[in-house]
Amino acid sequence: MGEHDVIVIGAGNAAFCAALAAREKGASVLMLERASEAESGGNTRFTAGAIRVAYRGVDDLKVLMPDLTADEIATTDFGTYTTDQFFDDMFRVTRYRTDPELCERLVTRSFETLLWLRGKGVRFAPIYGRQAFKIDGRFKFWGGLTVEAWGGGPGLIEQHTAIALKQGIDIRYGTRALSLIYDGNRVRGVRVKHGQELFDLPAKSVVIAAGGFESNTEWRTRYLGPGWELAKVRGTRFNTGDGIAMALDIGASPYGNWSGCHAVGWDYNAPEFGDLTVGDNFQKHSYPFGVMVNAHGRRFVDEGADFRNYTYAKYGRVILEQPDQFAWQIFDSKVLHLLRGEYRIKRVTKVTAPTLEELAGKLEGVNPDTVLAEITAYNAAVRTDIPFNANVKDGRRTDGLAIPKSNWANRINEPPYEAYQVGCGITFTFGGLRVVPGTAQVVDTDHEPIPGLYAAGELVGGLFYFNYPGGTGLMSGAVFGHTAGSAAADAARVNGPSASPLTRR
Repeated sequence: MGEHDVIVIGAGNAAFCAALAAREKGASVLMLERASEAESGGNTRFTAGAIRVAYRGVDDLKVLMPDLTADEIATTDFGTYTTDQFFDDMFRVTRYRTDPELCERLVTRSFETLLWLRGKGVRFAPIYGRQAFKIDGRFKFWGGLTVEAWGGGPGLIEQHTAIALKQGIDIRYGTRALSLIYDGNRVRGVRVKHGQELFDLPAKSVVIAAGGFESNTEWRTRYLGPGWELAKVRGTRFNTGDGIAMALDIGASPYGNWSGCHAVGWDYNAPEFGDLTVGDNFQKHSYPFGVMVNAHGRRFVDEGADFRNYTYAKYGRVILEQPDQFAWQIFDSKVLHLLRGEYRIKRVTKVTAPTLEELAGKLEGVNPDTVLAEITAYNAAVRTDIPFNANVKDGRRTDGLAIPKSNWANRINEPPYEAYQVGCGITFTFGGLRVVPGTAQVVDTDHEPIPGLYAAGELVGGLFYFNYPGGTGLMSGAVFGHTAGSAAADAARVNGPSASPLTRR
């Protein structure tokens, strides 16, 4: 095996987009995947596949999803999601911290990047069932999320893999990148471990797309803070920060919200890492239609502050900060039909009861008297004169509570009652590497580009702070994967062979 033009470290959505973009420019491409083929795909395989994209209306969506039926179009209000709305959401949820240049590339390239993937053969579909409710015979999409990958995250990885292999991209599973080969001038390859053997793999350019450090217990505690070793990992066990570490080792600049992460309400008894047989179904994201109480029996967040898309990624941290790191989500029969599919899986921590008194007694770890008093106070504060509408921020709120509920407030008074115990599930970390927005080239601590080194995906720092608009991760991976792969191929074309041949160590 000789030198490749471009080596891509990782095999998730961002890595595949980088590989496809580099191959499109004629580069020979090698992908290095630490996991076995059965566990490959990084966090992408664990996602539901939602992708946030700017679009002007149904005509744009018909281009992305040509198999939309006439009936679907007739019975659905797809609305619009303009670039201005995308910008507003990015700046609002990150408290105006998102890097303006990175954000601009993400937003303005979102539609054309999905169109590019569609041209490669990747299929997309509307997110019926999770992102639109049928009201009076008509679906309405809300919150900027309309598109998902066909088959969700697993389907996206299957599509990516088939397309990459068809295009002659070499994928090596069970091959862990250990460090970058760097001569002080440029990156010239990757040192890897396969089985018990070490190899040096030369390349003209390297793209790191190996995820964040969410699966590294020590790094979580070091950077996110005390208690984060107790969080469950929603996705792959292989995202331990290796890609970030190898770049920092050669002088790359760290960037972004290193103490921040995407973390959600996750089944309290879920395993330590994601389970591919369950996928993302340990998540519990219908809390806007009920209330959440902690071990003291108290509500602690405004469950209806915004659409789920704009709050779910920060509420995992809030749950972790509660006594004993858990909460219970409580619903009555009025809203059970609105609960997402993840509430109906077999592996779920759930209690049911015909009365609130009996339910309170079943909430493990919670003071039953306090929770009953809390629900009584909440019920009395609900503005029942305001109509309930699950598809819009309906303004149906509470009055007079220390912690209000701003939308979708219903009294919890119709049996049977259900409650679900949740803890914190971390998805990915926000801190990472500093890159040049237009090329995704990694820069050093002097803010000078490192020749031959590019990055994409979760380990690009600077996009997300404190919170995250749902579906932006796959979009960011696609945009900056395409950017990095294309720039890496351009650089490989103008650079001669690396100095060192393939060696076994």
